[in-house]
Amino acid sequence: MVWPFSSSSSSNKKSNDSDTPTGATVASALDTLELASEDTKAFLTSSKQHLEHDISTAETALKAAAKDLDLPPLPVPITIPASMEPYLIASAIFGVATTAVLFYRRNLRRIPSSAYLTPNMLKGKRVLKGKVTSVGDSDNFRFYHTPGGIWAGWGWLRHVPSALKDQTLHIRLAGVDAPEGAHFGMPAQPFSAESLAWLRKELLGKTVTVQPYAKDRYERVVSMAWYPGFLPFFPKKNVSKELLKVGYGQIYRQAGFQYGGLLKEFEKIENKAKKNKIGIWSQKNMVSAADHKKQHLRGGE
Repeated sequence: MVWPFSSSSSSNKKSNDSDTPTGATVASALDTLELASEDTKAFLTSSKQHLEHDISTAETALKAAAKDLDLPPLPVPITIPASMEPYLIASAIFGVATTAVLFYRRNLRRIPSSAYLTPNMLKGKRVLKGKVTSVGDSDNFRFYHTPGGIWAGWGWLRHVPSALKDQTLHIRLAGVDAPEGAHFGMPAQPFSAESLAWLRKELLGKTVTVQPYAKDRYERVVSMAWYPGFLPFFPKKNVSKELLKVGYGQIYRQAGFQYGGLLKEFEKIENKAKKNKIGIWSQKNMVSAADHKKQHLRGGE
């Protein structure tokens, strides 16, 4: 549950980059394809507008000529010259192919690890659906992306494999910090076990939705996450909000915070938990997770 947005050394960065050369190359290529696709769409739109303008101008000219010659104002059919047909067909085929590629990339292409998340995907505008395969700490979990859901065969034709090495995204919950467990030689904080048990109970094995905002230096994906309520047609629950409600977490206010526009709601929920002395707030001298790390870990990491 280490929150790692503190600056890292250049050697660590080089090491991380070298660990996933293929993923970085693929991500770069996908970004280039997306930009090229956007340029192509803009070109096709512009071409269509110019063609429509030319046809409109020709129709106006023909109607004016018919009026001058005192001909009946009959509609004049506009035909596309035969010489233009190959270009229009090629443009249509290219447009359909580009649309298909973009649709596949956005809705059906599986993202196996954080190395495949391009900068364009890390803006809070992309939503991913998948299954929680493990919960190792109080504010993060492993997520297997299942694009397309049941409509793409997940759960009845396709299944999450048992071998998950390099096939999951490590999700770090955005906007919250939970009590630290015993790791890296650091003693566990009060309520760390309860917080971890709660998160496992709520998420493990369930299909959740995540909204990525950033990657940290450990390649974890800082994301908002939602999971189903008691009944399928009920609104989904925001994991960060629910963690604050039960008093097993607090608002994260260190470097690299991401709130997804929910900070005011987070503050309202946290203040209520404090007032009612729920969970971590029931302690007489509550120590935040950030302060606990500063006390026991070098550099507060």
